[in-house]
Amino acid sequence: MAVEDHTKVRPWRMIDRRKSRQIHVGDVAVGGDAPISVQSMTNTLTTDANATINQIRALEEAGADIVRVSCPDTDSTAAFKTIAKAAKVPLVADIHFHYKRGIEAAEAGAACLRINPGNIGSMDRVKEVVQAARDHGCSIRIGVNAGSLERELLEKYGEPCPDAMVESALNHARILEDLDFREYKISVKASDVFLTVAAYQALAEATDAPLHLGVTEAGGLRTGGVKSSIGLGSLLWAGIGDTIRVSLSADPIEEIKVGYDILKSLGLRTRGVNIIACPSCARQGFDVIKTVETLEHRLEHISEPISLSIIGCVVNGPGEAAYTDLGFTGGGKGSGMLYFAGQADEKVSNDTMIERIVEAVEDKAAKMKAEREASEAAAE
Repeated sequence: MAVEDHTKVRPWRMIDRRKSRQIHVGDVAVGGDAPISVQSMTNTLTTDANATINQIRALEEAGADIVRVSCPDTDSTAAFKTIAKAAKVPLVADIHFHYKRGIEAAEAGAACLRINPGNIGSMDRVKEVVQAARDHGCSIRIGVNAGSLERELLEKYGEPCPDAMVESALNHARILEDLDFREYKISVKASDVFLTVAAYQALAEATDAPLHLGVTEAGGLRTGGVKSSIGLGSLLWAGIGDTIRVSLSADPIEEIKVGYDILKSLGLRTRGVNIIACPSCARQGFDVIKTVETLEHRLEHISEPISLSIIGCVVNGPGEAAYTDLGFTGGGKGSGMLYFAGQADEKVSNDTMIERIVEAVEDKAAKMKAEREASEAAAE
């Protein structure tokens, strides 16, 4: 049973997304009824074009919809032109204070500029950046961060707080609106989960602009993943958010994995294999933990949405298998049962179970891909 079927018979699974206007980052729609996109950011030196391109390719393989690249100097924006030509996904040029970097990045092929209009100087300079964005089809992300709020707002509010962050965001947005530029999205990030969520909740009420979600500087893979899951998950569950970035002090590919896991947990995106597995106990008929770890690695290349249950014994195994595309339940005497669409199909020995499960998942993925491509061809 697909996710959408679950929601039809189980209304408590429904998420009513906030109505936002739609913009585009290259060919990726953000906001409106578009799927929530997943982003990451390169951490190579942008001036090393080959290393940056290789990292972008790895992120593309992992499923990134959008990738951000920092452009702190002229050498970086010069390299950005080569990088943008090689990328298959749209790139966001990360610009902070120097307006010329924004112009150069737009000319070099950026699909979006991450820049705060109020931080780049006079209105004439802002107009130049906006004109460059308009001329080259760039959108803009207004990126407010609790750690770098304007001095006057800190003096007004005494500390970073939701009101200060929202006021900063709306001040920047007003500049773009006054220049009749509406292809922008907004983020209001903080490393504190409470502050992040409260700021986004308030911002969602104050504007119809699409929102880019993130808990900034969340930390390492485990702690940062937990913080991001709590913060982004609670907002997405409430229908807030149009594109996300999980900020981790880890390999950027892990950001994409965690981002998709958050969306899959809420039924908002379904890319790749979703493994449902028990924590294991003395009843297990095989080594569940080792099996799941191996399968996660062996099935990373699958992009079709497939659910797979791996349960150590028959207490919960058949029940979980009833709601997954494929399932394996531990039995006795060194073997278990393989399920297809909830139905027991064949007994498989523990010695060959991983190879058989991988084979079954790959076969299903190939059929789903063929059906999807045939449907897309028929629609053209």
